[in-house]
Amino acid sequence: MPGSELDGVLPSRPTVSVVIITRNEGSELEATVTNVLQTLPRDRREVIVVDDDSTDDSTAFLTKVPEVTVLHSTGLGVARARNYGAESATGDVILFADAHVRAPAGCYELMCDVLRDASVGSVAPGVYSMKTPERVGFGLDVTGPNLHTTWRRKAGAQPQAVPVLPGCFLAMRRDVYRRTGGYDPVMRQLGGNDAELSCRLWLLGYRQLVVPEFAVAHLFRELPPYPSLWTSVLHNRLRMAFVHFGRERLERVLQALRGYEAFPAAMAMIRDTNVFSRRADLLGARQFDDDWYFEQFTLTC
Repeated sequence: MPGSELDGVLPSRPTVSVVIITRNEGSELEATVTNVLQTLPRDRREVIVVDDDSTDDSTAFLTKVPEVTVLHSTGLGVARARNYGAESATGDVILFADAHVRAPAGCYELMCDVLRDASVGSVAPGVYSMKTPERVGFGLDVTGPNLHTTWRRKAGAQPQAVPVLPGCFLAMRRDVYRRTGGYDPVMRQLGGNDAELSCRLWLLGYRQLVVPEFAVAHLFRELPPYPSLWTSVLHNRLRMAFVHFGRERLERVLQALRGYEAFPAAMAMIRDTNVFSRRADLLGARQFDDDWYFEQFTLTC
């Protein structure tokens, strides 16, 4: 299913590559894949599942689903697993989806319509909890120097600019993915990937819009179905700050995070990465700075 996109241009009926990353998702993976196959037209879809070292046989059913491409990896984590799937995508639009979501029919068309604007970098819908459907958010804010994120409320019927889009169901044109490199491959495990991507795209001049006309159901868990470390979450927040923030804001982030027991280990991780060369590369490419980003959305940090 080769895509036909030109930079910033989508055909009248764009093809969509859905990249689903999974690890020990149990029955949720099959339910999510079934939902995608039922809601996305056959002639416009490509479904790629990245199995990042599952041990629960949750991907076994895919041997009987030939229209789904399965890629296997070992311990890539959220960012690199998403990129791994995206590198094999051929659609005009790449949609990154968690393996525990349900989307309504017609949602893909709504997202693609917004992506026809070349200034838009990525789009996402509202997200509500499968367990408590009254809990629904439309994009996220970054709150405070610890870089915590909180859900936004619906702010109208038209697509809205938001500071952070949730990565559980996020779409971008393939040309934007190629130019920006998608998710930061040095991010570890989970936590902070969505905030870093959205901040980076805004600074590079791409708008991030939430599409409030629909919402997807998402299974929120207290813990993921695989081991995860708070050290990795701290590393990801620190990396975002070191790469994108000016000196004063970076110092506030360091002051806020250094009280965590895992802070020294997270800083050791930072020293072993390309954080400073990546910062230099992005400084030369971006159109705005972090002050503009935080002022644009009246964020505190």
